[in-house]
Amino acid sequence: MHPDARKVRWGEVDPLIASDRKVVAALRDAIAQRIGEPRYKLWFEGHTKFSWDEQQLTVGVPNRHFEEWLHKTFHHAVEAAAEEVFGQPLQVRFTIDPELFQAARQEQAEAKQARPEEPAPKAQATRTARASAKTAPVAPEPIPEEPTPTGRSAKRQQPPAPEPPPQPRPEKPTRGTLFDMQNHRRTRRWRRLEEFVVGACNRVAHASALSVVEAPGESGNPLVLHGSVGTGKTHLLEGIYVGLRRSHPDWRICYVTAEDFTNRFVQAMRLGKLSGFRKYFRDCDALLIDDLNFLATKKATQEEFLHTFDVLLSDGKQMVLTCDCHPRLADDFTPELTDRLLGGAVWGLMPPDSDTRLALLRARVGQRGEVLIADEVLRYLASQLRGNVRELEGALNSLRHFSRVAGKPIDMALAREALGELLRHAVRVVKLDDIDLAVCKVLRLPNGALQSKQRAWAVSHPRMVAMYLARKHTASAYNEIGQHFGGRNHSTAVAAEKKVRQWLESNGELLLGERTLRVREVIESAERELLR
Repeated sequence: MHPDARKVRWGEVDPLIASDRKVVAALRDAIAQRIGEPRYKLWFEGHTKFSWDEQQLTVGVPNRHFEEWLHKTFHHAVEAAAEEVFGQPLQVRFTIDPELFQAARQEQAEAKQARPEEPAPKAQATRTARASAKTAPVAPEPIPEEPTPTGRSAKRQQPPAPEPPPQPRPEKPTRGTLFDMQNHRRTRRWRRLEEFVVGACNRVAHASALSVVEAPGESGNPLVLHGSVGTGKTHLLEGIYVGLRRSHPDWRICYVTAEDFTNRFVQAMRLGKLSGFRKYFRDCDALLIDDLNFLATKKATQEEFLHTFDVLLSDGKQMVLTCDCHPRLADDFTPELTDRLLGGAVWGLMPPDSDTRLALLRARVGQRGEVLIADEVLRYLASQLRGNVRELEGALNSLRHFSRVAGKPIDMALAREALGELLRHAVRVVKLDDIDLAVCKVLRLPNGALQSKQRAWAVSHPRMVAMYLARKHTASAYNEIGQHFGGRNHSTAVAAEKKVRQWLESNGELLLGERTLRVREVIESAERELLR
């Protein structure tokens, strides 16, 4: 090994000797093997330089945010890779490299110059939009640039624009920032709570949404709404947003999806703007996040969200979150995040029952009454279609379209003709194998576990739940159910059904290893799985 330092940036043409290039390539492969190729390309390739001597491996980075993040996240992986490549333990040090720092500055400057300049007639409108950004969920005020290591701001100063006549609203955002939302969100039609169709399947969740609008931060904080697709979670979340905007016009309310939160966090890490990211989300008056289960397996994003969660909760700010399952069933959430979610109000939304389906169809026909549909047809659709809200809306749209094309009024005969294929697929026969697979999937048991002879509680109690569901959703006799699930007799199936009913009446729990799950939640999740 050469005692003098070797510095190489991956991907550049390097004049050093071939052995040094081989060392860099070996380091690259060893690190990528430990952290994964995608993460290596995201955080190392094009952003780091390696230099070494007999005692130390130095990793050059473009700014202090990279320095802190790489040291915190990948220090041990780089250390192990260095020992593998050099054949001896080396100290690993992350430091800001002047060349990488200047290259990053130049890249940011070129990106800013590539943006179209703001037309002068729209300058006042832009200032108006920025002044009202406090109450807009999708057009936050621009965040100041992070200071560079030299102490200077990387943001360019713009000359003042002449004062044109004021305009009520800008046509589109004229300057983008890291935390701006897409332009199309400005024209998004937000659904209201008054439009939500209330039924037995969603009554409690709807009442909780109303209480949040009436007394934010006081009743159930955070409010967690969970359910399968098409049950109305996003509708309630949008309704809460509209209600809060109406009752508190001076508040800044953040409405984002978990995917958008993740993308902003990663971009803020790469651009060194974490302080701006945190200020935007932690200084809001209410935070509404849709599809929280997107954060599953993303440990770093969950940790960042957890800190944001704690800050908002300590300040008494309202949070409303939606996800596709109960927090207890989300194994990919960290224990800390699951604990925070369970500290608020957690309510589920079930697929609509027959009465709610009929009310939904009537409401949709009332909203778009250009084609009249007889109540007899709506009752027929509500009894035949057992899917979610989107399936019902799709059936109505198909019916209207077929009526226009055929030039016929909508009646029972036309409904059967137009929706024949959809209705055939809607009638699903549930089999014992379907019950078996649904329970195993929800409880994360290996396939075939419920058919084994095991008597341990971790298997026998889920087997009882499966027998109960089999009696509820299939026409199988007790003796068929017992034979399928472990070769039991009919008396075992009868006893299992009776036991599960007692658990439901007493709100009992299942103990599965280190997990404790409510029987009612397990059954609801398994039934949602059967409807897919």
